[in-house]
Amino acid sequence: MACCDPLRDEPILSVEFEVFGKVQGCYFPKYVRDLCQQLGICGWVKNTKRGTITGKMQGSESLVEQMTQWLSTEGSPGSQIHHCEFTNIEHVTRVGYPNFAIRF
Repeated sequence: MACCDPLRDEPILSVEFEVFGKVQGCYFPKYVRDLCQQLGICGWVKNTKRGTITGKMQGSESLVEQMTQWLSTEGSPGSQIHHCEFTNIEHVTRVGYPNFAIRF
């Protein structure tokens, strides 16, 4: 599936996230980017100075919900997720990003 190509007739969900735990030093942003690209979700992800991972996802509601589950429970190999917070959850009429990128 092309990145940011929402499933037909499914609402587009936009969600900001922050993942807490041992999530830096284990390629977490790379795994988030790769999985989101596979699912057709666009947005961005980055490490924070607080030791967390933060980002924003936009895509078909069911796929974004699948990704929120991954962020909350699975994560990258070697990570240990304590918890994940989701904010600014809203339905949008179109995606605002051309792809899914790692920000620095």
